[in-house]
Amino acid sequence: MTEQIDAGPDAGVGADGVGAVLARARAVRGLTIGDVALQLKFAPRQIEALEQERFEQLPPGTFSRGMVRAYARLLKLDAEPLVQQVAARVVVPDNAHAVVAARRPIPITDSARRSNRVYAGLSLAVLGVIGIVLFQWQSERTDAARLNFVAAAQVPLSPSQLPLSTPAAATETALPQAGQPLASLTPIAPPSTVAPAEAAPTQATVSGPRRAADGKRRIRMKFERESWVEIKDGGGKTLISQLNPAGTEQAVEGRPPFEVIVGNAQHVRLSYDDRPVDLAPHVKVEVARFTLE
Repeated sequence: MTEQIDAGPDAGVGADGVGAVLARARAVRGLTIGDVALQLKFAPRQIEALEQERFEQLPPGTFSRGMVRAYARLLKLDAEPLVQQVAARVVVPDNAHAVVAARRPIPITDSARRSNRVYAGLSLAVLGVIGIVLFQWQSERTDAARLNFVAAAQVPLSPSQLPLSTPAAATETALPQAGQPLASLTPIAPPSTVAPAEAAPTQATVSGPRRAADGKRRIRMKFERESWVEIKDGGGKTLISQLNPAGTEQAVEGRPPFEVIVGNAQHVRLSYDDRPVDLAPHVKVEVARFTLE
């Protein structure tokens, strides 16, 4: 069910327009521009431009109308009247001329064909050279690995690494030499066997989370997809508040406890002092909100 929220005369810029209605509804629901940007997958500057009706800073036509419709549905407002107001103010670009120009055949001259052949030949030559270099590099790595293996196999063993003689071998008598009577032979006494002392029990030490000398802790994040992140430390200082592109990493340090908000959380890998943190239990509508002690 949708509801209609009227903007009063003190709503600010565009008090009677679409932006004021959306801004008023957002404020009533206790949402920030960052919250809306996370849920709609838009940049905060785009949400600000829409609420202030600076449509010239937004992509024209269908994008602006779709943005208003998504924003209104998020706030549970009747979207169609707002979309119609935006359609009356946003000029839809005329793409007819561009379509006609795109359908025109592109003239290809003989010189252009020759140039294309030259470029194709050069590209093949470059690819061939790269392939040869990679093959030689791989061969050199393989040869180096074999040499290291052979060198390691030829290293002589130290006396401490030589195998110990068995007790059976120690009890054998020395063989008689030529001309030596058998009576003069004495058996070789086996070495005294001393029961080894019981080994003292070892105590396993489990290292806890890494703590800096000044008590600061580190949060590291890897973004598989675009995500908005906001982190505040124990003193209320904002350590990071920005939209992070896919494939990037971020790391912040501060004193706990940390207040963390992560958008698109299922595609973010977060670790706290090099220990992974499972964000799934904290996710609501693709946004994770939690506290790190």
